[in-house]
Amino acid sequence: MRGTVPPVRSQTVATGEKDDVCLLCAAERITPWYHEDDVCWIADCTICDTPMVVWRWHGVDPSGDELAHMMSRLAAVADGVFDGHYYDDHMRNIPDHFHVHARPEGGFFGHGFRRDERAGRPTR
Repeated sequence: MRGTVPPVRSQTVATGEKDDVCLLCAAERITPWYHEDDVCWIADCTICDTPMVVWRWHGVDPSGDELAHMMSRLAAVADGVFDGHYYDDHMRNIPDHFHVHARPEGGFFGHGFRRDERAGRPTR
C-alpha cells in the first residue's frame, strides 16, 4: 500500500463496458498522464516506465478508427519522451484489455532512455 490516500480515479471516463476488477478499466492516476479523451488515455506504465496507450473499453478489439486514433496519440507522446521508439502490443500482464507500450529504441524499459525533463526522471 502506498499510504492512506488512495489514487485519484479519472473523472472523464466515458460510459460503456467496463470490468470492475480490471486495473486498466479503473484508470487510476498513479503515474503521470499525458493524454485522455473518449477513446483512450496515455500514462507511464508502472512497471516499465514507458508511455502506454489504453483503450477506454474492456476488451482487445478496438475498431480501425479507434486504433489509428490511439496510435497517433501514442506516437506524439513517445516523440516527446524518447529519441526513437517502437511499439510493443504484447499485452503481457493484462491480456484482456487493449493497450500498447511505446518503448525506447535499443531498450525495453524506459529507465535511462527518457529525454523528457520531468522532475525526478533520469535523462540521457
